[in-house]
Amino acid sequence: MVRQGAHVIVVGNEKGGSGKSTTAFHLAIYLLYQGYKVASIDVDSRQQTMTHYVRNRRNWARSKGLGLPHTTHFHLPVARGDSVKENHRVEFDLFRQAIVEVEQSAEFIVIDTPGFDTNLTRLAHSLADTLVTPVNDSLIDLNVMAQIDPVTGEPRELSHYARLVQRARSERLAIDGRNIDWVLVRNRISMLSSRNMRQVQTMLDKIALRLGCRVADGIAERVIFRSLFATGMTVFDPLDDDLLGGLPSMSHVSARQEYRNLVAALNLPESPKAKARNEIMRSAREKDLSQFIHMAQTDS
Repeated sequence: MVRQGAHVIVVGNEKGGSGKSTTAFHLAIYLLYQGYKVASIDVDSRQQTMTHYVRNRRNWARSKGLGLPHTTHFHLPVARGDSVKENHRVEFDLFRQAIVEVEQSAEFIVIDTPGFDTNLTRLAHSLADTLVTPVNDSLIDLNVMAQIDPVTGEPRELSHYARLVQRARSERLAIDGRNIDWVLVRNRISMLSSRNMRQVQTMLDKIALRLGCRVADGIAERVIFRSLFATGMTVFDPLDDDLLGGLPSMSHVSARQEYRNLVAALNLPESPKAKARNEIMRSAREKDLSQFIHMAQTDS
């Protein structure tokens, strides 16, 4: 499946509870607020967490009469026929149809994947321009990437998921000569430095070197995300009582800054339209500042 146009962000990891769906949804909403046209695809037929996020958001906006930005969303179910070959063909056709439908209109496509290997998971990874893999800040969770030698601390054997990504990168390189930018994101980082934290950082750096990917800091453990899920809100939505259903807190502000830092670390491309729009906004801000300085000097 060769495509052109939208930049595809895939959020993947074969371990549950790492924050995949929360990260995927927040990335999509952030990009919407930046003025981009965004499509989202959920290929997790079991949990469907991102689809529930989208549904909750639409229901909340409708019930409150709110003008919130929404993605063009698709949920792709797993085919359950008797023939594996036929199931794969059906899934490929559904996946291709979704991509084709938004390829020329969306600037970004964000895909959320399940915590287990499926045909749709492999299809999604093969199309990724940016692959985001959230990893909990734990020595145990690093096993999802590679087995670590207990003596040397070096990656010894790659995990099934790491091999899946390597195959996807090889296929992508062979098809269109482009590489997948793979970013390991450390989630649930403790606010306090510890021996475990330093060990995780050291081992993750070694794994990244072995796999040819990058490491970025993600999101600390925050209860706020559990409360936002019910309304489909994100930390990028305006922090007021009407939208959130409650008063904002410092947790909102801190989480928003963490996600902004993550987006900056991903080095996502800027479309010509977005670049022109941002230049206009930057020029307007500079003009306002210039006028303010002039007025201040005149008054003095």
